[in-house]
Amino acid sequence: MKNVDDLIDSAADLADRGLSKGEIADELNVSRETASWLVERSGTAPTPADETVSSSGGSDDIHVDWSAIGRDSKRMGYVAKALADLLAKHGEDVDLTIGIEKAGGPIAALVAHELETDLGTYTPAKHQWDDDDIDELGGTFSRNFATIRGRECYIVDDTITSGTTMRETVDAIRKEGGEPLACVVLADKQGLDEIDGVPVYSLLQVISVGTDE
Repeated sequence: MKNVDDLIDSAADLADRGLSKGEIADELNVSRETASWLVERSGTAPTPADETVSSSGGSDDIHVDWSAIGRDSKRMGYVAKALADLLAKHGEDVDLTIGIEKAGGPIAALVAHELETDLGTYTPAKHQWDDDDIDELGGTFSRNFATIRGRECYIVDDTITSGTTMRETVDAIRKEGGEPLACVVLADKQGLDEIDGVPVYSLLQVISVGTDE
């Protein structure tokens, strides 16, 4: 991805494939608001009459492209070692790693291998979100992987954009009787130290710095 026009084209392609706006946000590592703007800007969805869109961009957001890592299994392995190292300070008693789908799943699998834990996955509500109210939707844990069953666990994802998805996952784990001990991501756009009392670690903190003119 080189510029906003490339993101708009990518959003249009993903929308044409039938992905929801929430899935597009996940694929492009942008906020839901930015994903909605990109889709509308691409012409694949109508812009609501009461919504104005600036010519310069949809929202104050930062696109993180980590495909140079994701497309190479060896690089992914190296990154997983680094992420596992960030979590190692919590000791060796944790036996479950939860990956947030989609991108967090493969990373979590490698982190779980490094930490020698079981693997679980969580699909957040945003994957179902399009034009309906996301607050009415709910996420799910996959039955194909390990269940919570009151266990302590780590949470792994690729990017924190607003923190909403990570907060949703923490809450979902607690509702299942589990106890999230730490979250880890490749890049954190918010510079968060914790979410609902759970520490957050990242390899990179990507912070937008603006000045008033």
